[in-house]
Amino acid sequence: MATGIEPSPQAGATGVHAASRAAIPARHLRTDRWWLAPACTAAGLLAFVVYSTWRAFANADYYHAPYVSPFYSPCLAENCHTMRGGPNWEIFGSWWGLSPALLILIFPLGFRLTCYYYRKAYYRGFWASPPACAVAEPHKKYTGETRFPLILQNIHRYFFYFAVLVALVLTYDTALAFRDEHYAWGHMGLGTLVFLANIVLIWAYTLSCHSCRHVVGGRLRHFSKHPVRYRLWGWVGKLNERHMLLAWCSLFSVGFADLYVYLLATGAFADPRFF
Repeated sequence: MATGIEPSPQAGATGVHAASRAAIPARHLRTDRWWLAPACTAAGLLAFVVYSTWRAFANADYYHAPYVSPFYSPCLAENCHTMRGGPNWEIFGSWWGLSPALLILIFPLGFRLTCYYYRKAYYRGFWASPPACAVAEPHKKYTGETRFPLILQNIHRYFFYFAVLVALVLTYDTALAFRDEHYAWGHMGLGTLVFLANIVLIWAYTLSCHSCRHVVGGRLRHFSKHPVRYRLWGWVGKLNERHMLLAWCSLFSVGFADLYVYLLATGAFADPRFF
């Protein structure tokens, strides 16, 4: 009995229009606004890319005692602002004339760029691969992540270790935020709360990573023999369920923390002090 969706005899067609696939004339049968989610994702990611690129190359207004922008921490070049007690490690000498942010951002950027969720986000948002569930992608063939450059996505597990190191440095920066502008301890301003919120979200996103879940318990054969690691694996699994939400929240928080330091450094307003 004919169903109206018998295989199409089109010669040379590929993908969903290949001769072995059902002959559905329409590109998709969805009637909702399926394009809205990938469009919003692309807009959000593009906005962050533009902002972070501007701030990374600015090489200015990234320190206002006791706060240092997370985009510039740790500061690894000799041309960094002197930050008393801060993460100043002059590994790169006077020959480095570019922004010191370019030396450190490669690690959190690499971690997020290869993240499983962000891959889905920008594959759909920018490449339409696929644009949405049950919507055919416009590409004629699909090679996945088996060829250069996408095969480099497999180094995500290694970027995870660098992301942990960066999170540790940002934790140190957050501790330093409990000082005043004269470096006296025992003070807290609005910026301290901004840094606290940011580091909590940074750690939550980092630890919710699939690589972290694998490191904690992914290779265990018998959970009963490793009760502590099994408990940790369960906690990371709970975080992993919110990985997408944490990815966006931490992306916003790190950008907002940088913006807050920028506004203080440019004199837009004074940091409100609670004690």
